[in-house]
Amino acid sequence: MNQKQTVLTILGATGSIGENTLDVVAQHPERFRVYALTAHRQVDKLAELCERFVPAYAVVADETAARSLRARLQAASVATEVLFGAEALCAVASSTEVDAVMAAIVGAAGLLPAMAAAKAAKTIYLANKETLVVGGAWFMEAVHQHGARLLPIDSEHNAIFQSLPRNYAGDLDAAGVASLILTASGGPFLHTELRDFAGITPTQAVKHPNWRMGHKISIDSATMMNKGLELIEARWLFNAPATRMEVLIHPQSVVHSMVRYQDGSVLAQMGTPDMRIPIAYCLGLPERMTSGAAPLDFAALSGLTFAKPDFRRFPCLKLAYDVLMADAPAASCVLNAANEVAVAAFLAKRIGFTDIAALVDAALQRHGSAQVDQIESVLDLDEQVRATAQVWVRNHHRILPD
Repeated sequence: MNQKQTVLTILGATGSIGENTLDVVAQHPERFRVYALTAHRQVDKLAELCERFVPAYAVVADETAARSLRARLQAASVATEVLFGAEALCAVASSTEVDAVMAAIVGAAGLLPAMAAAKAAKTIYLANKETLVVGGAWFMEAVHQHGARLLPIDSEHNAIFQSLPRNYAGDLDAAGVASLILTASGGPFLHTELRDFAGITPTQAVKHPNWRMGHKISIDSATMMNKGLELIEARWLFNAPATRMEVLIHPQSVVHSMVRYQDGSVLAQMGTPDMRIPIAYCLGLPERMTSGAAPLDFAALSGLTFAKPDFRRFPCLKLAYDVLMADAPAASCVLNAANEVAVAAFLAKRIGFTDIAALVDAALQRHGSAQVDQIESVLDLDEQVRATAQVWVRNHHRILPD
């Protein structure tokens, strides 16, 4: 009996999650069909993917990128229709022809198309942290109200998802869970002297020791803001308060996260640091299917170590914990928006590495207590924070070494 193909829209197809998703899809052509691929402005890369997978639609950020992509595809005789803009992203995420959406657009730009997918009752493979960090309350309400299916792709949340009972319904006590444990590699500066942090360069900061990721998420890993955003994300995914979530530094990136049960048991998901594993797990549910990842060789492991994070080394993680404890939707939006501006400014060598936390802290002091009551007001706040963060960058701009 032939299995019905799952029709996919992949938001953020040219990023690392998008590429890994398409790699898994290519290994199982009988199970999946690509309906739409989206990218911001990486026209050449998106054109190559369209030539390979021939989606019905491709979506880019603006008309200029769309014209360039159309010319590339016409020259290659690829029939994919090219669209552009935020409305087009929402359209391909909510189309009646689509079964599931990989939500992998980096940043707050991924919120609206993910929301459109939720309102259209799609299966959502969530790889965009900001959807929950910026709009968690409203996004989860849409998921529950419209009957969407939400599956976490981030390796840590996916590991927790695999380690919880299959019928987990958001009640830690009913599931016998004491706490959730998110692991973190500690990034490239785990053992760097604190006095040397001010001189860290973007080139050094993007060199993650274990994972191959984009520049923005690599910087977030180096500051551990990535883990802070994941804590906020886990709060919404698993209905877990800050007091029942732990972070442990685990440099080997073998144990991807754990669930501590009330009887003293701890269940962990382990594997090589390869995003195709959580992607294949979610795409294949309820079955397990091959991902292409190398098997974990226990005999080759020299040891697994764990330690509590030092907030002096990772002040961004402390800021995220403070936001989580405050349980204020405005504060998490401010945290994310200010961090995006700060990371972009650091990558452009306009501010220093230690300025990232300083900028975020300043933004929280100014905007953290703002009142928001709907997703539109959250997006307005997001714009305000970005504007004031840009002013902070201009006022603190300094020439940095290469």
